[in-house]
Amino acid sequence: MSDYAVIGDWGTSNLRLFRVEAGRIVARRDGPGIGVVGREAESAFAETIAPWLEDGLPTSIRLCGMVGARDGWVEAPYADCPADADSWAEVAVRFDWRGAPLAIMAGLACTDADGIADVMRGEEAQIFGAMALDPRLATGRHLIVLPGTHSKWTLVEDGRVIRFRTVPTGELFALLRDRSTLSPNIAAADADPAEEAAGFAEGLERAGAGRLLASLFAARAMRLRAGRSADWALGYLSGLVIGCEIAEARAALAGDTGVVLIGDARLSDRYARALDAQGIASQSLDGDACARAGLGFLEN
Repeated sequence: MSDYAVIGDWGTSNLRLFRVEAGRIVARRDGPGIGVVGREAESAFAETIAPWLEDGLPTSIRLCGMVGARDGWVEAPYADCPADADSWAEVAVRFDWRGAPLAIMAGLACTDADGIADVMRGEEAQIFGAMALDPRLATGRHLIVLPGTHSKWTLVEDGRVIRFRTVPTGELFALLRDRSTLSPNIAAADADPAEEAAGFAEGLERAGAGRLLASLFAARAMRLRAGRSADWALGYLSGLVIGCEIAEARAALAGDTGVVLIGDARLSDRYARALDAQGIASQSLDGDACARAGLGFLEN
């Protein structure tokens, strides 16, 4: 075997593999997400890692995310909350892949006070990674939020994930943007920044009243009757759904004042502005760095 290890975050949309040598990341390979390859995950993995295999097999492979879902490569179990990094790692699925030891990390599961089940896959690696990168997060009580298609509001206490709540805000926004009459089908990257920012601010203001359904149609009516632009409407819907997410999830996990955001910088910035509008302080951590730390790589 060659002297390198492979760690990777394999989500629904993307595969990110990192080659680790002597405690340093020396290369990266990207591939298709589990949502694209499904049951062909093993062959997709082999194709993505092929250039590295020319140097020999890795000493170990560790993967997290949707690779362990029912429709992924090999289904991994869920570790029940409260869970710390050790109890999470204990229930990983381990097997040999062409002679190299491979671990597919578990997800996390919890049940709220109303008996409603919730699950996550991949975000837990970022959460445990954040605590490894910043030991202050491993002591005391903290509220960690991972914005995304399915945002995760997670309560951690003394290094354990106590409970969490999933809010499908990103998925809802995409449906409203692409498949409803409320907003024109335009990408956020194509929107006029000033118009979109104005709409986002107004959406946040309307979200403060906590009336999501009653406020949605304004995205259309304000274009028809008040001269608002399509870019404004896009920002308005984003601000409205994010603002309502924060109001609802914050109430569900009451008792915490500050928030730690983990994820994409642009989306985290948007959440930071929305949190600030509701008087909530926040700090942001890079999602990829947290995932790598959760998989055992601590950058110097």
